[in-house]
Amino acid sequence: MSIEIKVPALPESVSEATVVSWHKQPGDAVARDENLVDIETDKVVLEVPAPAAGTLGDIKAPEGETVTADQVLGLLEEGAAKSDGAGKSEPKPQPEAVEETSEAAEKVDMSPAVRRLVTEKGLNPIAIEASGPGGRLTKEDVLRHLEGDGADAGSAPQPATPAGDSSPRPEPPAPEPAVPPSSGEREERRVPMTRLRQRIAERLVEAQHNAAMLTTFNEVNMGPIMALRSRYKDRFEKAHDVRLGFMSFFVKAAVEALKRFPAVNASIDGTDIIYHAYYDIGIAVSSPRGLVVPVLRDADHMGFAEVESTIAGLGVKARDGKLSMEELTGGTFSITNGGIFGSLLSTPILNPPQSAILGMHKIQERPMVENGEVVVRPMMYLALSYDHRIIDGKEAVSFLVTIKDMIEDPARLLLEV
Repeated sequence: MSIEIKVPALPESVSEATVVSWHKQPGDAVARDENLVDIETDKVVLEVPAPAAGTLGDIKAPEGETVTADQVLGLLEEGAAKSDGAGKSEPKPQPEAVEETSEAAEKVDMSPAVRRLVTEKGLNPIAIEASGPGGRLTKEDVLRHLEGDGADAGSAPQPATPAGDSSPRPEPPAPEPAVPPSSGEREERRVPMTRLRQRIAERLVEAQHNAAMLTTFNEVNMGPIMALRSRYKDRFEKAHDVRLGFMSFFVKAAVEALKRFPAVNASIDGTDIIYHAYYDIGIAVSSPRGLVVPVLRDADHMGFAEVESTIAGLGVKARDGKLSMEELTGGTFSITNGGIFGSLLSTPILNPPQSAILGMHKIQERPMVENGEVVVRPMMYLALSYDHRIIDGKEAVSFLVTIKDMIEDPARLLLEV
């Protein structure tokens, strides 16, 4: 019996999606709930599992096609998988090979689906030529490698040669460089933007066109926070099983500053101002698919450990493309840290409909004058971009000074003063 494989219900405000990759081809055996195809919306990548065990039939929506909710993607023939007539089954990779393949996969940029395919086939991803943007390994690269005569060379290292077999094992070729040497020709490549990248572009332009955006700057001495972190990080990690970073301090400081300046936590809806009596803090995260801003719900009720563990979990989900719509929607204020990439100073762009965003930057030792003497301090520039339509300059500057004061005297975070 044929079963239709359909596009699942799409998140609210999302009308269509794009078929990213099929993990099975017509005639392949399929297990119940096995991921068959990935589809991408402008926010998340959704996995479409098999509704039953059987064999994949016709594919109705090939990779790259735009689809809508409840559209038929393909057909599944329910029942036993078709035999190849020879009674042969695909050999499973040895445990040692799987372990080494998994370690190698962590070093190569690829989607979760491609990582799963590489592991299932027992391949060494480092030895597969990647053609995706930025050296990203795609499903087509893996299939091309399997079809070519270099499949053995791309396999994960095999166990030692059995006794009595003196034939030499072929050495795997050296991995190809991420960027091929220039041929001297003026080459160009046209690549369609992903739905996420299109949405990012739309929102950034929207923010600049629809808001009176202005940025104010300050600098903060990170010495007190660094000393506190150095003193307690080992005990903190042992007690809470999570590392103590700087972001939790800035999240807590931002929440306290938002309580004092409600307009910074507000948004505009037509001719109305909506003041939010809760504090959902968006944390900008760079993922293989682009910039995403997962949200810490009710950050005012979180302790330092919960903030750190939640951010770490969201970062892993962003890397693996597993963020849900609920984790990406909403938010009343955002924080972005360009310092992890070496940025010394920037003007972050608003995340609509939010009215402000805090930008953190690189910590750099600089000479500062204190009590008439020049001393060296670990300093960080802070930037607050805000919508001048509802936030006055005095509020914006005072908000940023409040964060600066709390970071330079972290005891105030505990005392809420």
